[in-house]
Amino acid sequence: MDKDKTVMNQEALIASKIIKIREERVLLDVHLAEFYGIETRALKQAVRRNRERFPDDFMYELTETDIEDVVSQNVIPSKRHFGGAVPFAFTENGVAMLSSVLNSKMAIDINIAIMRTFTMLRKAWLQNQEILKEILEIKKKLKNHDKNIELVFNYLDELLEGKEKQEPRRKIGYKLPEKGK
Repeated sequence: MDKDKTVMNQEALIASKIIKIREERVLLDVHLAEFYGIETRALKQAVRRNRERFPDDFMYELTETDIEDVVSQNVIPSKRHFGGAVPFAFTENGVAMLSSVLNSKMAIDINIAIMRTFTMLRKAWLQNQEILKEILEIKKKLKNHDKNIELVFNYLDELLEGKEKQEPRRKIGYKLPEKGK
């Protein structure tokens, strides 16, 4: 039970560090190094030694604009947080590739947790898309209902206006003779 809580806490922490840059979910090198319990410099060094394992769709260096976006998203407090180095952003595939570069037991455990977190987020996103689709369908139906209700009220108004314009109808049926005649 405590192990499950620890895993959930770990996955929640990982999920809080996953950010969106260039329309893609990524983890920054500074956060990954923190998870692995190593210095950011050591992580970058391992990646640079194995650069052929990290194509641009696995890992890329942030541009100045990317860094400003990260700061504005409050992911990091300021540019100084990076210590002057240009940060790396790792996609889900890049994080998976890190497991081949970092071979410690802790790195393997962390990678498993990160992969599970990415999967969990993808499932949540897909579920949210389905809910959004249902909401849009409901809104469309409600819009049609509003039009139909408005149409009914218009017909009722027309009937009431027509009734007011009618002359009083002559009563039909048996008439009692008036008294006194």
